[in-house]
Amino acid sequence: MKGIKSKRRWVGGLALCLVLSHSLLAATQDDVAEPQPIPRVLVQHLAGLPESNLPIDAFYRLHENQPVWQEEAAVEALVKALQHLEEDGLEPENYQASQLLAAYRQAQQADANTQAAFELRATRQLLLALNHLERGKIDPRETVENWEAELGSRRYNLAKVVQGVDARNLDAVFALARPATSEYRSLRDALRYYRGLANQPEQASLGYLPSRDEALRPGMTHEDVALLRRRLVQVGEPEVMRADSNAYPEIAVRSPQPLYFDETLEAAVKRFQRRHLLEADGVIGRQTLAALNTSLSSRIDQLRVNLERARWLTSIPRDTPRVWVDVAGYRLHYFRPDGGLWTSKVVVGRAGRDTPIIHSAITHLTLNPSWTLPPTILREDVLPEVRRDQEYLARKNIRVLNANGEPLSSDSIDWSAPGNIMLRQVAGPGNPLGDVVIRFPNDHMIYLHDTPAQGLFRREQRALSSGCIRVENAEEFAQLLLEDSGSKQRLSRLLNGSGSDRTVRLPQHIPVALDYLTAWPDAQGNVEFRPDIYQRDQKVLAELQRSL
Repeated sequence: MKGIKSKRRWVGGLALCLVLSHSLLAATQDDVAEPQPIPRVLVQHLAGLPESNLPIDAFYRLHENQPVWQEEAAVEALVKALQHLEEDGLEPENYQASQLLAAYRQAQQADANTQAAFELRATRQLLLALNHLERGKIDPRETVENWEAELGSRRYNLAKVVQGVDARNLDAVFALARPATSEYRSLRDALRYYRGLANQPEQASLGYLPSRDEALRPGMTHEDVALLRRRLVQVGEPEVMRADSNAYPEIAVRSPQPLYFDETLEAAVKRFQRRHLLEADGVIGRQTLAALNTSLSSRIDQLRVNLERARWLTSIPRDTPRVWVDVAGYRLHYFRPDGGLWTSKVVVGRAGRDTPIIHSAITHLTLNPSWTLPPTILREDVLPEVRRDQEYLARKNIRVLNANGEPLSSDSIDWSAPGNIMLRQVAGPGNPLGDVVIRFPNDHMIYLHDTPAQGLFRREQRALSSGCIRVENAEEFAQLLLEDSGSKQRLSRLLNGSGSDRTVRLPQHIPVALDYLTAWPDAQGNVEFRPDIYQRDQKVLAELQRSL
């Protein structure tokens, strides 16, 4: 019996060994012969991703860690959408638009590691493009001088992005990130229009108006008038061609003649001048000539730059009362709680004393303000005057103070080396801050204010201050701020019943944004091209064109 039992145990053990050996062999063969499925490799790649501000990991979690770019049609849809980014002023090649399809085909002939690597590469380009489309390719905090504003965080719905990718509706995906404002749409439309002109040989080769000793004026007859008509047509004034026999059948051509500077042409020139913030006199002077002769490529670049700037503005709340100062447009817009819009002309900082970009909130008013001169104005403007004229300070009602605010005699100061002093102009009719200052926290000592120099608002180009912003009808604006923030006080009574430097706090703070845009639509959606008063466009353009 013992022998029989031993034999049975030996046979059973042998059978178990054979089963285990077969299982191990099968497992080894699977590891060697069977390629790993892409999802498993994809998870491994995701685990090894470096830190990034792109939500790649979250994207795949929403897709249950399954690949999305394993069919050529999906990659083709992505490439097509990336190519359309040109319509937003972005460079498709920054997102590898011309490389992805070939890379996909190569990956399909390779192993799972290569396919997973392509998967993440394509997704990264998608999310990078969405990020740039929503918030801008350039980080203005690093490239724009005197930038004091927050950038918005991601707002598009990542789950909807995943759904759109699955449906291969990449245009809808990019629409989730694209700014949805009417101003952004107008800039895109203008970019499309100017690029369309640039692709027409007869428009791209249109001659420039020559410089003349005598400016072209209404009532003149001159051969340059025909070219003036054609250049105006480029910027959206088609009615001025009705006298041009090259544009219409000769039978339809009536007086006036194409070489005659008639009233219709004069009206078109004035519209052009207003859209370019030039004096609207209808005369083709030096500045108007330069604006008319701006090349199509320059206008395209200008639109691209300002589409980028428009993407920086997406952090500004649009569903709440807010004050927006369009620095290069010399306008203030107050969007009131009742949906109304109050606008005003402004004077902004001149070149070299730029008004900075600031996003903040108006907190209080200063009534009957005195003016403590900022260091730059004291050093560069006032000290040279004092050294030339000892009566300057008395004539301007400016007092000398020490660092603690205590008065000093001007006769006791060595004006060649005045040391640590302050100059303060007392409140009154001659004070450059007028009757009211509108204040908001910022690091640049910038504020909005009244001014006694009301004649400056009659100028078209108003970059004339030392950085702060002078507001036309500032008292009316201040009264609206009081009312809309919940105050029952009347500004006129407060002004008459207070001494100098009275602080009046707003019950509710009102967001304020100071922004710089050299191309922007007017209320009718027509894009205005403004002078680049601070010479910032080229730097932004260079960053836009820089390869990633």
